[in-house]
Amino acid sequence: MFVSESRIRVRYEETDQMGVVYYSNYYVYFEVGRTDWLRNLGIPYKKLEDIGIILPVVESYCKYHHSIFYDDVIIIKTRVSDFTGVRIRFDYEIYRAGEEDLLAEGYTVLAVTNGSGPVNLKKYNPEVYDIIKNNL
Repeated sequence: MFVSESRIRVRYEETDQMGVVYYSNYYVYFEVGRTDWLRNLGIPYKKLEDIGIILPVVESYCKYHHSIFYDDVIIIKTRVSDFTGVRIRFDYEIYRAGEEDLLAEGYTVLAVTNGSGPVNLKKYNPEVYDIIKNNL
C-alpha cells in the first residue's frame, strides 16, 4: 500500500485569533495530501483533467484529536483505502513533525467523472486505473 507524506508549515491566515487552525482548513490539508498522492504516482490532477477525468468530492469526514497551531510543521499521511473504478476513497492522518500524536484523521470519497457524468475508470482509461489499483 502506497502512503504519501506531505509536509507543510501552517500559515497565519489558516488560524483563528488564538493561533489555532480553523476547522475547515483541515480539508485544505487533505487536498494537499490527495494531490501529492496522485502526483507521486505520476498522475497529477492536471494530467487527469487533460485526459478528461474530473474527481469531485462527494463525501468527507474529519475527526479532530488535538489542535494544530500557527507555524507548526505538519505531516499529512495519505493512502487510498477503497477504489472501485467509479469512486476512490482517500484516508488521511495529520501529525506534527517530530511527534507521534495523531492530530486529526479523516477521509474523502471522490467520484470518477468525465465532467458530464460518472465513468468507470477501468474502461475509460485502463492505464490510470492500473496505476491506482496497483498502489492500494
